[in-house]
Amino acid sequence: MQIIKLDATESTNAFLKNLIFSELQKDYTLVVAKEQLNGRGQMGTNWQSEPGKNLTFSVLRNFNNFKIKDHFVLNIITSLAVYSSLEALKIPNLRVKWPNDILSGSQKICGILPENIIKNDLIKSSIIGIGLNVNQTDFVNLPLATSLKNIMGSDYSTETIMNSIVWQLRKGFELYESGAIDILNKSYESSLFRKDKASTFKKLNEETFTGIIRGITETGKISIEIEDEILKEFAFKEIELLY
Repeated sequence: MQIIKLDATESTNAFLKNLIFSELQKDYTLVVAKEQLNGRGQMGTNWQSEPGKNLTFSVLRNFNNFKIKDHFVLNIITSLAVYSSLEALKIPNLRVKWPNDILSGSQKICGILPENIIKNDLIKSSIIGIGLNVNQTDFVNLPLATSLKNIMGSDYSTETIMNSIVWQLRKGFELYESGAIDILNKSYESSLFRKDKASTFKKLNEETFTGIIRGITETGKISIEIEDEILKEFAFKEIELLY
């Protein structure tokens, strides 16, 4: 496992992507930075992180036969890898907020951004960016953000946590490659935030509705039960789960 450590970079995902385009990189090549100057989250949002206090890294995984239709499995494997690593630290009330935010209670502690390189209907490589709030304690204008230190009251080694996450990633990909997608799906669904509870959602047109999360589809859409036990499927960016 090659680890590239940086004091600062615009984005660990972008840095790793540039490496791939200039020279073939081995599986589980990691880029970890003390500071991301332009870290990105889902839907183009910025990831805010104080230098040196959190875990911001990207990991490369190359594939021989990873079908595009299974793309959401990358979110599942990564979410479960972070979830399991934090569970081992006894972080309380862990949940996965669809598609791949990790929460403690209702507060966000980790965001995940997978970016795929596609060729001939196959995912050839995936760059998986992970931002985990570890030792930062103040989050200005982010009332729903927290950190491991805020939750548990002590500092943590970011390197130890990173090594644990990568080990869990390896286990997840081994399950996928052995054909055990059902096991991954069930573990993910059992960890879903607000599953089987009445929740409020907002559509792109700002319209809100009430429904109950029942699971996910093979393509990663969220399945929500609305009135009269009707199930509707929504893609990421089509709706937002309101707290």
